[in-house]
Amino acid sequence: MNIAVDVMGGDYAPKVAIEGVLLALSELPSSVKLTLVGREDEISAALNERGVSDDRIIIQHAQDVVEMHEHPTKAFSQKPNSSISVGFKLLKAGQVDAICSAGNTGAMMVNSLFILKTYGNIQRPPIAGFFPMKDGKSSLMLDIGANADCKPEVLVQFAELGSLYAKLYFGIESPKVALLNIGEEETKGSAVALATHQLLKVDDKINFVGNIEGRDLFEGVADVVVTEGFTGNVIFKMGESFYEYANSKGIQDPLIDRMNYEVVGGSPIIGVKGNVIVAHGISSPKAIKNMILLAQRQVESGVNAKIAEVFGD
Repeated sequence: MNIAVDVMGGDYAPKVAIEGVLLALSELPSSVKLTLVGREDEISAALNERGVSDDRIIIQHAQDVVEMHEHPTKAFSQKPNSSISVGFKLLKAGQVDAICSAGNTGAMMVNSLFILKTYGNIQRPPIAGFFPMKDGKSSLMLDIGANADCKPEVLVQFAELGSLYAKLYFGIESPKVALLNIGEEETKGSAVALATHQLLKVDDKINFVGNIEGRDLFEGVADVVVTEGFTGNVIFKMGESFYEYANSKGIQDPLIDRMNYEVVGGSPIIGVKGNVIVAHGISSPKAIKNMILLAQRQVESGVNAKIAEVFGD
């Protein structure tokens, strides 16, 4: 296995990314290689400074960097040799098995759509997040930021993609899928929620258990929670603020501790033809490490082969 890491992505690149890479190498199987994509001179200098010589590290030069403030589509056309685009081209060519980055999320999505493309008739690939539950497990919430507005048909695809992911990644035979709403009754919610509920309850590709309210997210009611990216993003960022507040007060709680973005490290873009993991721009070495480990587990799960089987190539 070979995982590409955009070491120029993130607010503290490349230093923090390389530190995260070294942490990941200490936990990854010896058979896993990491291709560090970015400015070769900076990468080599950082590795030499730390006295690192590891044949599992491959350096792939990419001169340009997509900055966090740049417009994703413009950057895609104007910087074809950016570390993000070069990494995606390696993935498209089959030279690596996954790409992960703490860089510009919009650029990651644009490269996913234009270089990798989506499976079958998938309209909008979502970004999924791992939401902690009281039992120590996690549910999969999607979307958490890629698509602020969604039609019912798109939300149905999120449900189907999330179900496949939970089945392969979590190992759940029949994942429980729920629609995030303001009430459990199917007559509650916005026009989009009402229409989506009617489509989900007759979808034989999923195990739909109905609506779920915000207060039930921690309870294990669902393995997959479906929502549009606006709501999903608000929920995840609020959860991160809970952790930050608790941490500042010296409060330690197993559930709240898992709201720390560093614990999972990243979020997959699901439905594109390749394993793609995005992470916070403020990612620490620990977060970078866990992003890479997430990429490894996703590759091993074989989830994309199943998505291709269901949606078509």
